[in-house]
Amino acid sequence: MHVRPSSTPASDRPRSPAAQFATPDRLSDYWRFYWAVAEAQTARWLPPTPSRLLDLSSPDFQGTPRAVAAGHDVVTLLPSLDLALRGPLTLVNGRAMVPPPARRGRLRRVVGDSDFLRGFASEVFDGVIADNRVLSRHLATESSMAEIARVLRPGGRALVSVDSVVLGMALLAEQDCWPELSHAPSADVLLVPWPDGSITRCFTGEQLTETLVDAGLELEWIKPRTVLSASTVEMMLARDPRSMGRLVEMELRATESDDYVGVHMVASARKPD
Repeated sequence: MHVRPSSTPASDRPRSPAAQFATPDRLSDYWRFYWAVAEAQTARWLPPTPSRLLDLSSPDFQGTPRAVAAGHDVVTLLPSLDLALRGPLTLVNGRAMVPPPARRGRLRRVVGDSDFLRGFASEVFDGVIADNRVLSRHLATESSMAEIARVLRPGGRALVSVDSVVLGMALLAEQDCWPELSHAPSADVLLVPWPDGSITRCFTGEQLTETLVDAGLELEWIKPRTVLSASTVEMMLARDPRSMGRLVEMELRATESDDYVGVHMVASARKPD
């Protein structure tokens, strides 16, 4: 289901509660908490031994430095040459060269389209990180997931995140798309206009699981990125600014898996041997 954009220009509309999840303020208490949780989840997911990883999560994803610091050899795929030139770029005949794993973690920046990973050979990575909503921005998510499965070695794992139907329904309600909202939970594909004019694809837990399985991966776990609400986090940090660590640990221990809780979902999957 594709929802029509609002006829009111974005510049004339007030910033809505749901829009804060579309255009995050990284300096706010909630988003500092959110990214601390994301970094901790990535750290727990990383392989226990030095491995070769592919990161599709965009330049500002903080999990990549953590992976390099842990000794992993990371290839990060960037959308433009300007971004790639901030660090070493490895290209051979227009194709990405994947350096062998090193004892100390290394980072290689490669320019390419994260929708299609044709620049990489099959079965060359031990892990793929597709966090930071990257797969929700790839509207043909099935094709992207199939490419992730292709470049994974047997036994390799993928960490992915997507926008949830919860967030999609909140944005629809704020745009007064009531007919579309009534069909949103049962839609096979839910595409929602983003406040910046782009389109996002929102998933239920069942839909994300089906997308992973159809790509040939085995689901390990799936859960909301955060169970604690923004208001709860901000209230607790206002009372005690030193409670960030306790809040993150509380989040990591949460067992809630209902996709009607969080605005983003995170899943880990494995390629069969």
